[in-house]
Amino acid sequence: MTKMQGDRIDPALRRLIGVILLGGIMGILDGTMVAVGADILAEKFDTSLSAISWVSTGYLLALTITIPITTWAVDRFGGRRLWLFGLALFLGGSLASGLAWNVGSLIVFRVIQGIGAGTIDPLVLTLLARAAGPRRAGRVMGLMAGVLSFGPVLGPVVGGIVLQTLGWRWMFLINLPIGLVAFLGALRVMRGDPPREERPATRLDIIGVALITPGFASLVLALSQAGDRAAFTVLPVLAPLAAGIVLMIGYAARALRVRRTPPLIDLRLFTRPSFAASVTVMALTGLAMYSILFVVPLYYQQAHGHGALAAGLLVAPFGVSAAIAAPLAGRLSERFGARSVVRAGAFMAAIAALAFTRIGAQTDEVWPTLAALATGLGLGLVGAPTMGSMYRTLPAPLVPQGSSVLYMLNQLGASIGIAVVALIVQTAGDADAMRGFHGVFWFVTAAILVILAGTVLLPGRPEPPPAAGTSGNGTAAAQEQLALPGN
Repeated sequence: MTKMQGDRIDPALRRLIGVILLGGIMGILDGTMVAVGADILAEKFDTSLSAISWVSTGYLLALTITIPITTWAVDRFGGRRLWLFGLALFLGGSLASGLAWNVGSLIVFRVIQGIGAGTIDPLVLTLLARAAGPRRAGRVMGLMAGVLSFGPVLGPVVGGIVLQTLGWRWMFLINLPIGLVAFLGALRVMRGDPPREERPATRLDIIGVALITPGFASLVLALSQAGDRAAFTVLPVLAPLAAGIVLMIGYAARALRVRRTPPLIDLRLFTRPSFAASVTVMALTGLAMYSILFVVPLYYQQAHGHGALAAGLLVAPFGVSAAIAAPLAGRLSERFGARSVVRAGAFMAAIAALAFTRIGAQTDEVWPTLAALATGLGLGLVGAPTMGSMYRTLPAPLVPQGSSVLYMLNQLGASIGIAVVALIVQTAGDADAMRGFHGVFWFVTAAILVILAGTVLLPGRPEPPPAAGTSGNGTAAAQEQLALPGN
């Protein structure tokens, strides 16, 4: 039986964590890897870049609309069963995308991939939180935060190498061996789901689905269009933005009023100060990280004349330092509390982001590399304790909803970051590229300072562990039950 033994995680739980992270990293890599192949795909299919953009946009929208439904489905069908379904769907979409014969078929197959990723991605957080239990949430979320941090950096690099050596089809087919290992591993190490009669027979909030899924997808589409067009005041941005706002307001009004059918996501979660602070900090962390990942390669290309692959490799220190810091931060948060660790990380990241505003076109490349290392290290110290604090304070039945909200807002923050960066860079123009670069990092610094202010609502030093055989929330047996992946 999976257990935590003192400060150590037993081998069975390590295997479970490894399998979950292996499955989860596929969607993260795939979403960023395909972006570097847009030009090649347009050439191969003899179509425009605007048509090819839907290869990524269709995937992103399908992922977005699936996340809220996963919140309901995980309790209705069981975590293990839903995880295997999501993996199978993602692998099927990957195989079909690799065999696509025209741009239309590729977009359809990418939508299937996106539905699979939208099932897997929030489940990664839910299953890890349940397997870890409240006492080790920080440490296990540290591992997840490391994957989240390094995945977007690794994706373009892997995509560039695959395109140069194997061809465009392998951007999708490369998922098959990884996914097959993850699928077989899940069959072996994930415990079975509880019997049907022991699972809650919660009705699906169909009206809520009809409001929140297109509403959130419309917001993401508007931000994606704003990033592509480097403008907010154009019809392709304003139309989906207005639709998204109206639908989300409609969902909020209904969710706060409905009583018979539980809402898909209960907005009363936000009355919990620690939860509200955690998801806000994670949204701003996504905004800061994706802003940096978007603008730093542009700096190396425009100021130093590097190619796309070289620029991608030069931004890797940012992701590597964040990935290294995240597991360490998870452990530290269990000892010192999330508030102290996040505060230290946000302070470091803010100083490093300010340093970027002093870098010019003639600056030796060692200085932006060191600034990227420090920024990644600081943001890596922010993510894991924030996620861990949310799961440590959230009751077990609310974990799926918390996971969906956290993932959705992190994704929304990333979309906002990319859109704003594109607008700042485009406004500055090629003639004054450094002004745009500095403007982006003033924007990033402001976001990190908001994170710093929000740390006052995060939990402080954790309480000492309960005596053997007891728990602050009940019996040891009850706590162990929370750690079972099927729950």
